[in-house]
Amino acid sequence: MKAQIADLVTQALARLADDGVIETSAVSTPVVERARDPSHGDFATNVAMVNSKAAKLRPRDLAERLVAALPDSALVAGVEIAGPGFINFRLTDNAYHALVPEILRLGHEYGRSRLGAGKKVQVEFVSANPTGPLHVGHGRGAAYGAVVADLLAAVGFDVHREYYVNDAGRQMDILGTSVWLRYLELCGEAFDFPSNGYKGDYVWDIAATLHREHGDDYRHTAEELFAGVPADAPQGGDKEAHIDGLIRRAKDLLGDNRYRYVFELGLNVILDDIRDDLSLFGVDYQEWYSERSLVESGAVNKAIDRLREAGHLYEKGGAWWFRSTDFGDEKDRVVVRDNGQSTYFASDIAYHMEKLERGFDRVIDVWGADHHGYVPRVKAALQAMGGDASKLDVLLVQFAILYRGGEKAQMSTRSGEFITLRELRKEVGRDAARFFYVMRKCEQHMDFDLDLAKSQSSDNPVYYVQYAHARIHAVLRQAADKLIDVTPSEGTHNLDRLVETHEIDLLKTLSRYPEVVETAALNEEPHQLTHYLRDLANDFHTYYNAHQFLVDEANLRDARIKLILATREVLRNGLNLLGVDAPEQM
Repeated sequence: MKAQIADLVTQALARLADDGVIETSAVSTPVVERARDPSHGDFATNVAMVNSKAAKLRPRDLAERLVAALPDSALVAGVEIAGPGFINFRLTDNAYHALVPEILRLGHEYGRSRLGAGKKVQVEFVSANPTGPLHVGHGRGAAYGAVVADLLAAVGFDVHREYYVNDAGRQMDILGTSVWLRYLELCGEAFDFPSNGYKGDYVWDIAATLHREHGDDYRHTAEELFAGVPADAPQGGDKEAHIDGLIRRAKDLLGDNRYRYVFELGLNVILDDIRDDLSLFGVDYQEWYSERSLVESGAVNKAIDRLREAGHLYEKGGAWWFRSTDFGDEKDRVVVRDNGQSTYFASDIAYHMEKLERGFDRVIDVWGADHHGYVPRVKAALQAMGGDASKLDVLLVQFAILYRGGEKAQMSTRSGEFITLRELRKEVGRDAARFFYVMRKCEQHMDFDLDLAKSQSSDNPVYYVQYAHARIHAVLRQAADKLIDVTPSEGTHNLDRLVETHEIDLLKTLSRYPEVVETAALNEEPHQLTHYLRDLANDFHTYYNAHQFLVDEANLRDARIKLILATREVLRNGLNLLGVDAPEQM
């Protein structure tokens, strides 16, 4: 409906342009919004105020000319000019009645559009280091990224979902070494496990697989392992130097092939677990992109060379630094360490340059809020290499904090003390987890109330919405039990019987759905859809509690059945976009 009103205003502007009242090139695109106050009508536009200067007329005078130029429409019951020049539109009852058969005809397609047709968008999300299982903090980024991608696809964009696998670098070496150290303990070696190693039970499980399949083949003594390694923090040393020393010893003692086998074992076991976990959470990707492939293909060296050739690198202390301060960063950044190894940052800028070279019109990264300072340096590097940094949109997601029984749960991957996403899903269900994760703006802090998510009450928002859908099916089952035929009539037949306030409210809320989907997609704000579904569920529950649907009068019954069938369709469409089921019974 909003688009139809905007089209009427556009036609009126075109008529005034043809009459010489305003130049076509000076016309601003009309903006039509829902009226905030129902007493002012259904829709309003400030088009007269925006274009008054170009027309050389007072806003109110231009508004009068525009209203006179509006084409006739069966949608519009009345048009009023308010204040300094707002134009308010009041729709006919028939406009809302016509919506019901449209929803029933379109079904799954209602609310979808071709707004983004022909444009390619990449959404990269989660991308957690494969150093341990996903925890509940990662779950928010997973749900948020997945819904943003699905919303963009719903309005016509060609969406490519991608997970960037950090399968190279120091953190993976720490994981590989941690697995080997646990393996040595299983072989009977005794030593203090490094304070900076990965300590979760999953590391023991991987080490047990290595020991079960290879026995003592990878064994070395503790004396060999710790020879020349700096002391750990509990012994008065430095934990970073200690773990780096152990990594070097692991590589020296095992040799390239055996070290790589342990490294790959840890990587593959955890990555397979992440894939499975996300898939069960309703999150799937078109591509799992390997960081290591960037190094092996020469893409990282290519990015470094481009920066060097453009004069954006300098050498200091044996390392190569990117002059990111020239592009607004707070300090310059190392891209090649003094030992000749490229940094994670170098891989990241190569990855983002490669994204743009793949031809995406827009690249969306969903990162944790702790990456806030990382955004300007990546954009700076893209700009320095001649890329269009404006195509990169980084969305920062606050980690969700889980509360069980009023107590905060720990979520440290390194210590192993965390609640996994899989545990959360098993406890509250995928539907509640997905819905709860996207109820707020991504940058807002979120406390995940586990007790509320499990409750079967109107206070639980996902239960409240799903229950509305299930209630509609309950009405249909009641009709079947009573042998009442509820096959809806064609078109708008009998819909003029919908005159109750609850019915009009429900019709107006149903009409908002396409606008909500479009706005939520373009603004990357899934929470708008969750709020809408709660409003729609509330309107339905209120209607259900106030009126009977299976009334004796056939025409009224037909009208009400068609209305609740349309409501069922919109509830189902919205829940599906959130990755949440629409149950028929609860």
